[in-house]
Amino acid sequence: MGYWKITAVLVVGLSVAACASLPKGTRDQEATAHYRLGVSALSEKKVQQAYVEFHKALELNPNDKEILNALGIVHLMYLEEYPKAKEYFERAIRVAPDYSEAYNNLGYSYEKTGDYKTAITYYLKAISNPLYPTADKAYFNIGNAYYRLGKYEDALASFREVLKRDQNLGLAYMRMALCYNALARYGDASTAMSQALKLDPIYKGSREKATEDLNLRKIRASGLEEKDIRDYLEILKY
Repeated sequence: MGYWKITAVLVVGLSVAACASLPKGTRDQEATAHYRLGVSALSEKKVQQAYVEFHKALELNPNDKEILNALGIVHLMYLEEYPKAKEYFERAIRVAPDYSEAYNNLGYSYEKTGDYKTAITYYLKAISNPLYPTADKAYFNIGNAYYRLGKYEDALASFREVLKRDQNLGLAYMRMALCYNALARYGDASTAMSQALKLDPIYKGSREKATEDLNLRKIRASGLEEKDIRDYLEILKY
């Protein structure tokens, strides 16, 4: 992984001089083209190619919030380089102070390092923008962060906000089941889990299918994810 990252930086660096000589309108158009190529590559899990294209786009248009956010996502979700991810999201926010996607992603960068309190402050900043079209994502993240902090009632309130915006999101019900379970409200946990299973296109309400799938996932899981799966399996017995 380290080798290709260095290679990508060198390839991008070779194009700097040529980029600087282009008219701004042409540079912006070419930046958009490289950005789209990067998005396409990332959708196909071609991370190296996406990394290169996003950097080419950034050299052509260094103050584009979408490009900065995209590079942050690569470092956050694929390379697991959280400090670098934070840098790109912070740059995107400096360019566009009302850019809720970057605030949400910055919050998730902190969540990934276990700093849930800081994560929540950025998630709240994301939803403070009334024009944020996917506020359900930030509310879901807030719920998860509160759950990790042991603030189960606050987490439940956040997941309810998610369901106000997307009542068919089964994962929100699953996370609510964890909260109810932690509060020893086992009947509510079972009800929430049943609703989650009904909404899942694979489980289709089957506890047997869910149990089989979760047992397989538990083998590959570790840390907090493994604990969550163990709790899900316990709830399925209620």
